[in-house]
Amino acid sequence: MSNRLPAFLIGLVVVLGIIYSSVFVVNEREQAIVVRFGQIRDVKTEPGLYFKLPFAFMDADRVQYVQDQALRFDLDNIRVQVSGGKFYEVDAFVVYKITDARRFRETVSGDREAAESRLRTRLDASLRRVYGLRGFESALSDARASMMKEVGDDLRPDAESLGLRIEDVRIRRTDLTQEVSQQTFERMKAERLAEAELIRARGNEEGQRRRAIADRQVVELIAGAQRDSEILRGEGDAERNRVFADAFSRDPSFFEFYRSMRAYVAAVGSPDTTMVLSPNSEFFRYFENSAGAAAQPADGAVPVTGGAAVPAN
Repeated sequence: MSNRLPAFLIGLVVVLGIIYSSVFVVNEREQAIVVRFGQIRDVKTEPGLYFKLPFAFMDADRVQYVQDQALRFDLDNIRVQVSGGKFYEVDAFVVYKITDARRFRETVSGDREAAESRLRTRLDASLRRVYGLRGFESALSDARASMMKEVGDDLRPDAESLGLRIEDVRIRRTDLTQEVSQQTFERMKAERLAEAELIRARGNEEGQRRRAIADRQVVELIAGAQRDSEILRGEGDAERNRVFADAFSRDPSFFEFYRSMRAYVAAVGSPDTTMVLSPNSEFFRYFENSAGAAAQPADGAVPVTGGAAVPAN
């Protein structure tokens, strides 16, 4: 009995080893390619537990797993030339999926890097062609979507020949190169300066027009004000003359006396005023006599300085 136990254990280990090497599992994110003696025996695309020949010796059944989900690769810093002759730098990426694992194995031996290398070459050529037919502005406008669709259509035949399906093609970045960026900056600067000058000229023109309107309105207002003031002044003078005339007609002697007093104040009211007049002058009619009688001076003319009489030589 003791001699049989090691043999039983060895047999159990062998059986378990055979079962383990005969089983493989495919999860929901993978596909499995069963290769027997270098030939594709089967492709498992559904998740589950599967069996194969045990012990992949002498190139018997071997399982190669490939992805069954969306994959991506990037293409960076591609220098493309647009229709205007200028160069730009473009970053793009492609989303794809392995849909035919058998063909993928037959064409690139199931090597993702080899497949992506071939697609990169095709993507590079397609981007250069699509950008070369358009201007830079197209990549920044609504035409960008149609450009990406065109690039995707270029890639699909090559992708299908590898057992792949192109899910999407996107542009991550489209930038000016250094020299083009400087040229574009200078051009934009010149355009802005020209636009500023145009706006400034229009502003000056509008300013001059408004100033001319304002000046004309000022002249019209001043002329109207002067006209109204002259009318009012004339009406005032007429009213004053009417009042004076009315006052004169009521008491002519008092009016003459009042006017003479006002004349004395205006003529000799300042101490710096000096007048040399004849004492018989009409101006001195009320100077010494409120009744208006002729004055009797001592002799000669009467100089008046600051309202005082002094003998004349």
